[in-house]
Amino acid sequence: MSTNAPAAARLSPRRRKLIISASLLALFLGALDALVMSAAMPTVVAELGGLDLFSWVYSAYLLTRTVALPLFGKLADIYRAKTLYVISILIFIAASLAAGFAPGMTFLIFCRALQGLGAGGTFALVYIVLTEISAPEERGKTLSLGSFVWGLASVLGPTLGGFIVAYFSWRWIFFINVPLGILSLAGVARHLVELRRKREGAKIDIAGAAALTATVLCLLFVFLLGGQAYAWLSPPILALAAAALGFGVLFAWAETRARDPVLPIGFFRRRGFSAGNAAVFLSSFAIFAFFGFAPLFIQGALGKSPVEVGTTVLALSLGWSIGSLILGRLMNRIGARRSSIAGALILAAGCALTLSFSTATQTLTCFLVFGVVGTGMGFVALATVIVVQDSVDTSDLGVATASHQFARNLGGTIGVGICGGIFTVRLARAIEAVAAGAPGGTIPPDMTEHLRGHADSLFRPDIQAQIPAAVLPLFQQAVGEAVTAVFGVTVIAAIICLAVCGLLPREATRRQK
Repeated sequence: MSTNAPAAARLSPRRRKLIISASLLALFLGALDALVMSAAMPTVVAELGGLDLFSWVYSAYLLTRTVALPLFGKLADIYRAKTLYVISILIFIAASLAAGFAPGMTFLIFCRALQGLGAGGTFALVYIVLTEISAPEERGKTLSLGSFVWGLASVLGPTLGGFIVAYFSWRWIFFINVPLGILSLAGVARHLVELRRKREGAKIDIAGAAALTATVLCLLFVFLLGGQAYAWLSPPILALAAAALGFGVLFAWAETRARDPVLPIGFFRRRGFSAGNAAVFLSSFAIFAFFGFAPLFIQGALGKSPVEVGTTVLALSLGWSIGSLILGRLMNRIGARRSSIAGALILAAGCALTLSFSTATQTLTCFLVFGVVGTGMGFVALATVIVVQDSVDTSDLGVATASHQFARNLGGTIGVGICGGIFTVRLARAIEAVAAGAPGGTIPPDMTEHLRGHADSLFRPDIQAQIPAAVLPLFQQAVGEAVTAVFGVTVIAAIICLAVCGLLPREATRRQK
């Protein structure tokens, strides 16, 4: 990628800091909204009803955010980043205000979908803008601040959500976005300047954008619903998978004929682009599986409290943030390729260590191992975005950067979906074995029948209280075995990630056009 160093050098240090601060504030709001709802949802459901729509408060946000990433990335190569940034933040502010006044669950879900659209635009643009305003030797250091903000949101999100619900109202979870969003909007509108030359005469690839959106939505629905609402081989899931494949073929056909495609197929023939995105997809597959299932191990297998669960799993976010910050200061000396390989090695080592976990494992051990996993992810995520950006010309910076964010989101969603199916099957089998092997009368028949159909209720304290003390350790071991199966899948994903990182081109090769 030809650098934008002369243009970036024209920015004064003060203006550059103001642009970074405004961009990171917008990123923080979007990241916070993905996490803050967890503590508030029981209260929201109690007030608005709609328990059957519970999961869609999260899913709607995820779907629109993921779809928006590649679209805003392409738009950033055609139109002014400031204009797109202002639009994204305005959408997010308006949706937050409307969500705060939501009279019912359906309207709240609609507002969350709009929030996801604004957040997706912000997520795509923040890394593009941070790259544009950075000299080559400062790029890694500047981009690492984005990971730090994610880590900060992970720490504050659930805690802030619980505080707001306890002392104010769940509606202030959304209202608080309005003044902070306006502050970010003012900073972007006042200080952001255009440093990168845009494509002249480019037209939006409507057919490609529509086909890509349909492909992504169908694919995400497969992994959001598969193994949970529907069996993996049920007609609805198979129909969604077929639709995703069909729209994917249509997308590829449209891109080969578009004058200015939304995601040029030729980019995938470049090793830096394809391998870099594949590596972050696989690393996200692994770490988001930990985010999803490590809490079940700590609470279900180790019998720890929700506070201990939150504290222990926090190591994943802290490791990610610290790993990125450290690498941001070492990138120029180590190089992006070697940094990616080092990160994948750390990630694989951390994932492998989890295979030794048992019901006797201490939470401190879990915390340290999860920190290793997070650090590896921090290395891979930061190093690969540099590789992907360097694989294209500056005029395609938006597409390249957004594709990396998209691959990261998609990897996490698919990872949680696949691991969720594996966990459910393994836990059901383990519970069946415990129930069959327990002495007669030890477990009430109605309890056995309930657990067979609702294995997830084993994590509820009221259900655990009804299980005899002599049998409870067997159920905890069953949970541990089911989660260990998930950990085994993450090891495979991390090893493949390491192999893919080995395919990344060297720095000198990446810059040859």
